[in-house]
Amino acid sequence: MEIHNHNLNIHYSSPEDIWDKLAELYSEMPGWSGFIDGIPHWYAQDNDKRIINASVEPSGLQFYAEMQQEEWNTWFELFKTKASATLGLEIGEPEDGFEFHIYS
Repeated sequence: MEIHNHNLNIHYSSPEDIWDKLAELYSEMPGWSGFIDGIPHWYAQDNDKRIINASVEPSGLQFYAEMQQEEWNTWFELFKTKASATLGLEIGEPEDGFEFHIYS
């Protein structure tokens, strides 16, 4: 298992409808376990050693994962693709040049 920490360009100040759309998307992703103490989790059940969770941070929507690199890459790319389609914005990592869309 490897540890992964990645941020996406989804700003913490995004309006409620963005978070509602993301909550629906979360449940459609492979390994969905539900919200545990308000935090979305994937794979964290039934002695599965894999885990993914997400949190809203000033640096963007942050993902923490413990899983094999190839499986993580596939899962994370799927999330970015689905989030881009769901939100109508290009979703990616700020470190890769993806800018935050700030709502006013």
